[in-house]
Amino acid sequence: MFNNLSEKLDKALHVLKGHGRISEINVAETLKEVRRALLDADVNYKIAKEFTNKVKEKAIGQNVLTTLQPGQLMVKIVKDELTALMGGEVEEVNLSASPSVILMSGLQGSGKTTFSGKLANYLKTKKTKKPMLVACDVYRPAAIDQLHIVGEQVGVEVYSDQGNNDPVAIAKAGIAAAKAKGCNVVIIDTAGRLAVDEVMMSEIANIHKAIQPQETLFVVDAMTGQDAVNTAKAFNDILNFDGVILTKLDGDTRGGAAISIKSVVNKPIKFIGTGEKMEAIDVFYPARMAERILGMGDVVSLVERAQEQFDEEEARKIQKKIAKNQFGFDDFLSQIQQVKKMGNMKDLMGMIPGAGKMMKDVDIDDDAFKHIEAIIQSMTPQERSKPTLLNNSRKKRIGSGSGTSIQQVNQLMKQFNQMSKMMKMMQGGGGRKMMEMMKNMPR
Repeated sequence: MFNNLSEKLDKALHVLKGHGRISEINVAETLKEVRRALLDADVNYKIAKEFTNKVKEKAIGQNVLTTLQPGQLMVKIVKDELTALMGGEVEEVNLSASPSVILMSGLQGSGKTTFSGKLANYLKTKKTKKPMLVACDVYRPAAIDQLHIVGEQVGVEVYSDQGNNDPVAIAKAGIAAAKAKGCNVVIIDTAGRLAVDEVMMSEIANIHKAIQPQETLFVVDAMTGQDAVNTAKAFNDILNFDGVILTKLDGDTRGGAAISIKSVVNKPIKFIGTGEKMEAIDVFYPARMAERILGMGDVVSLVERAQEQFDEEEARKIQKKIAKNQFGFDDFLSQIQQVKKMGNMKDLMGMIPGAGKMMKDVDIDDDAFKHIEAIIQSMTPQERSKPTLLNNSRKKRIGSGSGTSIQQVNQLMKQFNQMSKMMKMMQGGGGRKMMEMMKNMPR
């Protein structure tokens, strides 16, 4: 996510990150590079210029040149200004009414239908709501079928009326059906076009007027950069929407849309799509995004994701097994499954401070655990619970059964043994001893 931008900003600020003296000339040169990095990221020229002017003003106002660590202070100013540019505070979706009606708008191909499913899933699992999806795209072939598939995936009911070509009537009937079934959120998926046109705009305006939604969201493909910002402006003029959803952010290396959309339409980014899975939806936190862009990672989001997947009961069972020396491959597999649920591996690495830079040229496949899973699944239940049984002939059999080599089986054994030792150590007083040793290490 935003790899190109992060790299260029890092290079631009590199001069100032040392402890040496810096001058006004240094600062001006650095900000020139920052502006160039933003323009390369497809940020509007006026916004990029205003941004660097504000940073310069703050830098001079806070006497950056005379502080002990001018580089660090400069990075902080850039981070604060980036946060402000992207909206400053997090803004949640309005769910005050019952049912709360959410109208989805945007161009064809922006990911409206898929994101409607993601949003329904998010509200169902994280906000304990009972949503209903309503199919109002009466033009695109198979659009209704797609929404039904999406609804099935997340376990949410879908209202549609095949053969009815009046989206306003469908939207009204969908809200009535939701009320009758006790659903407290209605998400209305509307039709898009390949470009902004009069027919689409008047249709979405009519739906908006007829149903008076609590929340109107504009869905846009982040990878379209400046076009995304221009489209947002056209939709906002008609709908005066409440917030923006940026989809396909995992494929966006530039970040122009995320940075400039708020200052153009003066509406917050509320959610981002970070992958194809139905769980790949995040609330947009401007401060966290600014930190990620500047290569500082996003530890808070990483911890939140880990906590979501953390199963207390499972953890207690594993603790008992470790204490009794009974930690086996089935337990190892369940730990892997929990990590996989946290999301895209490269995205997770980007949340660790400094890791994003280290891993920029490394392609982390989401199937990285596939061969590990195949090896474990080729073992007998007895072998999985008692790894000491694995001699050479058994390893050979497991290797051929899983389509891997004996070296890969040995490698997995090594990883498993190391993990078991570490967990055992952390269980006793070893965790505390380790911390004490690290504290006493010479710096």
